[in-house]
Amino acid sequence: MSNALQNFQQLQSSLNQIILGQERLVERLLIVLLADGHLLVEGAPGLAKTRAIKALGNKIEGDFQRIQFTPDLLPA
Repeated sequence: MSNALQNFQQLQSSLNQIILGQERLVERLLIVLLADGHLLVEGAPGLAKTRAIKALGNKIEGDFQRIQFTPDLLPA
């Protein structure tokens, strides 16, 4: 097995241990990371969206910035 695949699987396993029950979210976060893309994460409060992204940022030693769309940021 290639080193890149091992690293990917190790990162995925590590994130799945931190974020329980959100395997699809973790998979999508990693796909977007590999594709150098963007992801809009939406969902009900309490589903560990922010925690998952922070955990990924910490694991890859990346930056984390959050924009919360409040009514004053939305178009009139």
